[in-house]
Amino acid sequence: MEKLARKQVQALTPYLSARRIGGSGDVWLNANESPFDNAYTLEASRLNRYSECQPPQLIEAYAAYAGVTPQQVLTSRGADEGIELLIRAFCEPGEDAILYCPPTYGMYAISAETIGVERKTVPLTQEWQLNLESIEQNLDAVKLVFVCSPNNPTGNLINREDIVSLLEMTKDKAIVVMDEAYIDFCPEASTVDLLSQYPNLAILRTMSKAFALAGLRCGFTLANEALIQVLLKVIAPYPVPVPVADIASSALSKEGLERAMTQISILNDNRAFLEGELQALPDVTVFAGFGNYLLVRFSDGDALFKAAWDAGIILRNSPIKDCVRISIGSREECEKTLNFIKQQLAQFAA
Repeated sequence: MEKLARKQVQALTPYLSARRIGGSGDVWLNANESPFDNAYTLEASRLNRYSECQPPQLIEAYAAYAGVTPQQVLTSRGADEGIELLIRAFCEPGEDAILYCPPTYGMYAISAETIGVERKTVPLTQEWQLNLESIEQNLDAVKLVFVCSPNNPTGNLINREDIVSLLEMTKDKAIVVMDEAYIDFCPEASTVDLLSQYPNLAILRTMSKAFALAGLRCGFTLANEALIQVLLKVIAPYPVPVPVADIASSALSKEGLERAMTQISILNDNRAFLEGELQALPDVTVFAGFGNYLLVRFSDGDALFKAAWDAGIILRNSPIKDCVRISIGSREECEKTLNFIKQQLAQFAA
C-alpha cells in the first residue's frame, strides 16, 4: 500500500495532534480544549435526509455573531477543512505555493504537502511578528499567506498595522488567510472589519475553543462573496451533518452566546491567574497570551514536560526550545498544574 500511495503522501509525516500523541492522566491541558462540558438536546429527526451544504440557520447565526453578511460565511468540518479548501481552490499542485511564518500551526504545511503544493516559510521575528521585508521577497508563485493571530503556539497577537501592510503588499497577487481560531478570547483584535476593504482577505474561525465544541468539528471561513463562491465549488456536497448544524445553531442562540461569553470570561481570568503565578517562579518565563493557552519557558522544558506527563498532567511540548504550551482549564486544573510545577522545580533545584 505504501508503494501505491502518491509520492507526496509516502514522504508525509502526519500532524501529531494531541490525540495522536496520547497520554494517560486526569488533567488534560494539551489540546487547547475548553474544560466546560455543555449539554445539548438533539431532536434527532430528519436523519434519513442529507443535510444542506450550507445550513441557512447556522450560516445566518454565525454571520450575525461575526458581524458579516451570510454571503460572507462558509461552514466546514472545523477550520482545518477551511485550510484545505483554500489550498485546493487556489493553488495549482506543482506550480503554486503557500507561505507561512513559523513557529505556527502545523496544518498549513501538511495540507499543502498532501495536495502537492510548495511550502515557503518566513520565520517570525524574535518578537514573534511578521518579517514583512522577507515575506515580500518570497512572494513569487505564492497564492496563500497564512497568518495566525493569536498565534499558536506562541499566544501573541500579530501587529494590526503589519497585517494591513501584508494585505496591501499582496493585492491582486495572493490571499491573506488570517487564522482566528482563538479570536473569541480577544475579539477586539479581529480583522473582520478589514473584509470591506480587502477582497484578498479570508478569515478562519472555529467553535472548538471558546464555544467548547471541539468534538463537534464545526468551523467557518469568512471572506467576501466572490471568494466564498470559489470555495463552494470544491467543498464536499454534504459537509455539515444535521446534528452538527443543530448543536452549533443552539450554541449561537441568545442563551448559547451568553453562556459562551461567561465561560470565556472565566477562562481569561484563569489565564491571568496562571500567568501571574508562573511568572513569579524563578527561572520561568511566561509569554503574554491572548488565547486559551500560555507558552511557558523553563530551564529544562523537556524534563518538565516529561515529569508532568508521568504524573498524569498532560501538557503540550513545543518546538520552541525549553517551552511548554499549557492550555487553560478549570481553576482546579490550573491550580493542580501550578502546584505540580512548583514542586517539580524545587526538586530540579535540589
